[in-house]
Amino acid sequence: MKISKLILLIIFILSFFCLISCNQAEKTVTAIFGIKYGFIDKTGEFVIKPQFDYAWDFSEGLAAVEIGTRWGFIGGKWGYINKTGEVVIKPQFDQAHPFYEGLAAVEIGGKWGYIDKTGIFVIKPQFDDIWDFSEGLADVEIGSKWGYTDKTGKIIIEPQYDFALRFSEGLSAVNIGRKCGYIDNTGKIVIEPRFNIAWDFFEGLAPVQIGDKYGYINKTGIIVIEPQFDEAHSFSEDLAAVNIRGKCGYIDKTGKFVIKPRFDLAESFSGGIAKVMFKIGDKWSYIDKTGEVIIKPQFYGASSFAKGMAAVEIGTRWNFIRGRWGYIDKTGEVVIKPRFVDASDFSEGLAAVKVFQVIEGLRREEKRE
Repeated sequence: MKISKLILLIIFILSFFCLISCNQAEKTVTAIFGIKYGFIDKTGEFVIKPQFDYAWDFSEGLAAVEIGTRWGFIGGKWGYINKTGEVVIKPQFDQAHPFYEGLAAVEIGGKWGYIDKTGIFVIKPQFDDIWDFSEGLADVEIGSKWGYTDKTGKIIIEPQYDFALRFSEGLSAVNIGRKCGYIDNTGKIVIEPRFNIAWDFFEGLAPVQIGDKYGYINKTGIIVIEPQFDEAHSFSEDLAAVNIRGKCGYIDKTGKFVIKPRFDLAESFSGGIAKVMFKIGDKWSYIDKTGEVIIKPQFYGASSFAKGMAAVEIGTRWNFIRGRWGYIDKTGEVVIKPRFVDASDFSEGLAAVKVFQVIEGLRREEKRE
C-alpha cells in the first residue's frame, strides 16, 4: 500500500518536534528536537552557538534575538546581543527590529516605541505600527493614519496619510485616498498624488504604476520611462529588473533593454551579479551585467551577493522537504558547505543561520520487572 506524501510529512514533523521515546529494558531516553539560531563567521564556524528562537542580522554592532519560545510560537521575548553573544539588552520586548541610525523599534504591550543601545526608551511605546528610522525620520501609525516622528519623539509630520514609506533620497511615497504621491521632510507635497502605486527613489528614479502598467519618474515627478511594464523593481547599479508579458529582463535609465526579457523571475544587481530563475526546473542561477549566466541553475533557494558571498539552498528530498543552506562565492564554488536549515546574508562579518538540535533531553532509569 502506498504511503501518501502528507503522511510522510506528518511522520517527519512528529519525529523532530514531538517527544521521542526509546524504551529499553532498564532505561528510557526522551528528547525534544527543535530549531535554533546562531551566528557563523566567513569560515563557516559558529562564533555564537545556536541558542535563539529567532534572530535578525547584526546592525550597528547589535542583533535582535528572541529567547524563551516553546514549540515555536509561545512565550518568547526579544532582546539584543553583541558580537560575542553576550546579552546586552535583556529579553523583554514582544517584537524587536534591528538598529538603524542609533535607534531600534520595539513593541511592548501592543504599542511600538524606540530604544537606544542601552535599552532605554527614548521614544515611549505609543504607536500602533512603525517603520525604522531613515534620513532622521521614522513613519509611525496612530489610529489608522501615518505620520513621521524625529528621534526625540516629536511628531514632525502629523498623521494624515493612509500609508507611508520611509524617506529615501529626500522624498517619501505616501497614500492619500486611492492615489500615491511624494512628500519632502517637512510634509510638503512635491509630487502630486496621481499614481496607483509608488515606490522609493533609488539612483534618482522611482517605479510607479499608472493604470495597470509601471514606468519610472524623476524627483520632479516627470515620467522619464513610459509606463509599459507589468512589474518593475528599483534601480540598482544603473539597471532595473522589469517584467513584460511574463518575462523578466533589465533596462537602463533610458528605458532601453540591455538584457532582454527571457527569465521567469529576476532580482536586482548586487556586486555586478543578479539572481534569476528559469521556470524549467524551478532553480535559481546568477547572471552578470551582460546577461550571461555565470553560475548555472542549481539552487532551490538563493540570496543576493553580499560581501562576495551568497547564501544558497542545495538539494531536496521527496519534493516537499527542502535542502540545506550553505554559501558560494562569485565563481559558484561552495565556500561554506550546506548544512543549515536556513541562512541569512553576512552583515558586519557574521551571518545568522538556523539549525536542528536537541533543545531538551531526559534520561530516566527504570527497574526491570
